[in-house]
Amino acid sequence: MGLIRIEDMEFYAFHGHYREEQIVGNHFMVDVAIETDTDRAGKSDELRDTLNYQTAYIVVKREMEINSKLLEHIATRILNALYNELSGVRKATVKVSKLNPVMGGRIGRVSVEITR
Repeated sequence: MGLIRIEDMEFYAFHGHYREEQIVGNHFMVDVAIETDTDRAGKSDELRDTLNYQTAYIVVKREMEINSKLLEHIATRILNALYNELSGVRKATVKVSKLNPVMGGRIGRVSVEITR
């Protein structure tokens, strides 16, 4: 078993509960960790024998382009899409972070992390 991580994917998107967030947008970071069997690829050195993380990135990018109000919704959509579109996913974790959220004080980020 192996763990493939795609970290610090950065997106500018228009997610948020408040109308202003949906108009102005914000910076978001996404991290994905996918448990999969890596034995075959480790021996063959062939892309066909592993989970294609370029495809995983494309899935995340596409889902980040769909506006949502809540980080929980974004993370769940990404997780569902990864399971639906990639073969060999045994377990996956998706973390979505909103950078510099407007909450009345200086905050670096707020994050939601979901594992299935």
